[in-house]
Amino acid sequence: MKFLKTDVLIIGAGGAGMYASIAAAQSGKNILLADKSLISRGGATVMAQMTVAAAVGHEEPDHWTHHLDDTIKSGQGLCNEELSSILCEEAVDRILEMSDWKTDWARKDNRMSQVMAPGHSVKRCCYVDFLNTGPAISRTLRGEVAKHSNIKRASGLNIIEIIVDNNIVKGAIGLDIETGSYITIDTNAVVLAAGGLTRIFSRNSASLNMGGDAYALALRAGAELIDMEFVQFFPIGHLAPRLVGMDPIMWDPFRYKLGGILLNGNREQFIENYGGADGKSYTVSRDLASYAIIKEVEAGRGSPNGGAWLSFEHVPKVELESAFGPIIKKLAENNIDLTKNAVEVSPIAHYHMGGIKVNTKMQTRIHGLFAAGEAVGGANGANRLSGNAIPEAFVFGKRAGQYASEYTCTKTILTTSDGVSALSKVLTKHKIDNILIKDNNDIRMTSIMKKLQDIMWNDVGVIRTRKSLTNALDLINNLNVNYFSKILPPDITVYNKQLMDWLDLRNSLLCAEAVCLSAYNRKESRGAHQMEDIPITLTEFEKNQVIEMNDGCLLTKWENVNKIEFKLKKKLQALK
Repeated sequence: MKFLKTDVLIIGAGGAGMYASIAAAQSGKNILLADKSLISRGGATVMAQMTVAAAVGHEEPDHWTHHLDDTIKSGQGLCNEELSSILCEEAVDRILEMSDWKTDWARKDNRMSQVMAPGHSVKRCCYVDFLNTGPAISRTLRGEVAKHSNIKRASGLNIIEIIVDNNIVKGAIGLDIETGSYITIDTNAVVLAAGGLTRIFSRNSASLNMGGDAYALALRAGAELIDMEFVQFFPIGHLAPRLVGMDPIMWDPFRYKLGGILLNGNREQFIENYGGADGKSYTVSRDLASYAIIKEVEAGRGSPNGGAWLSFEHVPKVELESAFGPIIKKLAENNIDLTKNAVEVSPIAHYHMGGIKVNTKMQTRIHGLFAAGEAVGGANGANRLSGNAIPEAFVFGKRAGQYASEYTCTKTILTTSDGVSALSKVLTKHKIDNILIKDNNDIRMTSIMKKLQDIMWNDVGVIRTRKSLTNALDLINNLNVNYFSKILPPDITVYNKQLMDWLDLRNSLLCAEAVCLSAYNRKESRGAHQMEDIPITLTEFEKNQVIEMNDGCLLTKWENVNKIEFKLKKKLQALK
């Protein structure tokens, strides 16, 4: 087994991980930025096409306290308001800092262009290009990372386990995918920035490496998770006709700028029937829009492929081409003409509000273990406000990196033998007496993952019931006991896809159970958690649900929401 030593290990190299590495590197300490994919090209940030919320006040008067107020309202009583306030206040500095780092935010008359987005009270959301904000941000951060010689970048390094002794981080073990070597990593602090878990749903907008790694690593290390029942479903994910080479969540920018209209199968507007407002203003929240589409389909008023129509037929062709010229051409290659035909859309698993429980320094209850970006839970409550994901990566990434680099604690020295011992526990856990299966053609990781995704989509999706959640828990337990436990970890080889799938499935099964258990315990409807058989919001459940692992079992408890007192300050127009 190989051995590495670093001051700070950052797991995940999307927006949050790169920002964390930059902040940590400013201390002069040695940083290892690891990603099981390619640095800056895996995860959610590079895929982001839309807008970034920050109260910079370039388009119209604004103040971060109003952004906070909108965030808390969207979170429906469950936001950790201390974290939310940090997010909204520091988002302004991070966006301006990214501008200093040469991110080409769209501008008009030397001021950032900002647009209205669902749930916001003013035009607050910045963008680079409506369909290329994520790639531009990733490019900027990649360039900043490269300026620091004390940041070592490791693509294709899959972190398997965090090694903890007496509640203190000692290091980690990982797999070098290219060479097939296991690695022991001695480190003073670890930042978990490996994103969310929406890949565990069959219909999702996630990259392949978003199966819940950060959450699973945190649980097994002894950290707590919070709000795991709240999965955000993006309401207008592309459904039909077939779309090749374009992101399924691409339609939001069109709605922002041009006011696409949602229609049911009878070509009628319907959001208003569910307590929302739609049309050109596009102010309806994601949770309500997703719910409304699903209910219309259930009532037999869906579009032909089981969704809703999104129509831009009322928008003049010249206006469409002016706003999205190159994209219109790409759509034409897919035989889509927005001036003549509507497209079909339907909810798609997109983001996870829950995550790792942290304090304001982004530290977990495990000394030396921090989290950043979508891996963090609490700031968004029951429903994330549109545009808050990327500033969350920036703000929490910077904080996690800074405090991880400042963290000091006396710990026992990690040795290669410690790594070998930790790895042995992972790989031999399944080698129990009656299991002799090594290559069983009837049991494959990919088929188990597909079963898991179907369970989560069918029983733990946009609309849930006590029966569906009980069924999901039973089925996931069956996958663990009768399928996954009967597959021995594949032998180590170079570029071992089977071993990677095994490690991914190990994490995803644990995260799926955490989501289902938390959802089952929340006996109400709130935000993204909609119970068909309990369609009411109850004051007694205005609490956060916290989950931990104890002797291999998941345990939950309820905690009071962290709330703060604040006053809305006067909105101001920023100076040029």
